[in-house]
Amino acid sequence: MAEKIFLWVQNTLCDQGWYNYLYAFGILILCGFGLPVPEDITLVAGGLVSGLGATNPHVMLAVCFAGVLLGDSIIYIAGKLFGYKIQKFKPIRKILSPRRFAQVQRQFAKYGIWVLFAARFMPGLRAPIFLVSGMSRRIPFIHFLMMDGLAALISVPVWVYLGYIFANQIPELLEKVKTGQSIMHIIIGFIICIVLFFWGKHWLKGYWARRQAAQEAAQKAMEEAAKIAQKSLQEGENQKLK
Repeated sequence: MAEKIFLWVQNTLCDQGWYNYLYAFGILILCGFGLPVPEDITLVAGGLVSGLGATNPHVMLAVCFAGVLLGDSIIYIAGKLFGYKIQKFKPIRKILSPRRFAQVQRQFAKYGIWVLFAARFMPGLRAPIFLVSGMSRRIPFIHFLMMDGLAALISVPVWVYLGYIFANQIPELLEKVKTGQSIMHIIIGFIICIVLFFWGKHWLKGYWARRQAAQEAAQKAMEEAAKIAQKSLQEGENQKLK
């Protein structure tokens, strides 16, 4: 599929000039709604036309980045506006089946807002995750945009510039796309490990602080109990002397 798309782009779109920006922008928005065209292939194709001289690669990068964020934001906003009633729409039920809905809810319960970051690298679950994040109405839009944008800052430049660099070498480009997908998974795994490390460090710091506070409180309580016991003993002795 990727090879056919790249060859079609190479043979058809090179003379379209700045219209390629519109094509890339529009397709990326539709990808957010479940268009059966992989988003990474669209990004690589955007870089490919730039590598063939039809567009500027840096402008294409900005256009693709905007298209990705806008497409994802539309899904989030639709979920937030309509809430759980949106599941009544037949097209939405194809994107968000009951099985996927339950799966996404489990992911949010387990990993929280970081699911939005990981969604950028999970094509099959991307739209359902963004939709549920809006439907829940518990995730502010700014948080959604921050996590999605952070992930897009990693993925979008990689794919666009990959297409740009290997625009004249389609067979090698196809191999690099496969390699890039593996590298992307390694990157996301590395980032998750870093996040878990700092989260664990923060948790341990809080745990030891709470434990020390509990020990100090226990020690203080024991000292107070000893003072009360000593005072009671002294009062008892005074009563005997009287």
